[in-house]
Amino acid sequence: MQQEMIFAPMGVMALLTFIVLGLIPVRRFRASAAGQVTAEDFKLGESARVPAHVAVVNRAYMNLLELPVLFYVASLMYFVAGRVDQTTLAVAWAYVALRAAHSLIHVTYNKVFHRLAAFAASNFMLMAYWALFFVG
Repeated sequence: MQQEMIFAPMGVMALLTFIVLGLIPVRRFRASAAGQVTAEDFKLGESARVPAHVAVVNRAYMNLLELPVLFYVASLMYFVAGRVDQTTLAVAWAYVALRAAHSLIHVTYNKVFHRLAAFAASNFMLMAYWALFFVG
């Protein structure tokens, strides 16, 4: 199997991160144009005046910079060790799909239990990804 195939789910994960990052100014500028926030509301992060529909995108972005770091590290470990196979790719793609579902839920209707289910499932997938490296 071509070891470079592991870069595809990594690239999609990075793309997801950049898409959510791009939503931050969109939501902030719309809220500013609607008079819901001012520049001062973002001087030290986000003030309590920032509406939830604006703040949630920033939180979704932060989520994509936390645990996914372990996904990138593990993916590079698989690549360097020459251990990318069909199972590795399947788990990697499942992780990315679950993180995409989590992000989509987070920035749209944001139902907590739906978001939690996607988040928990992605975390179990990430743990399995790591376990497979050391057990397999």
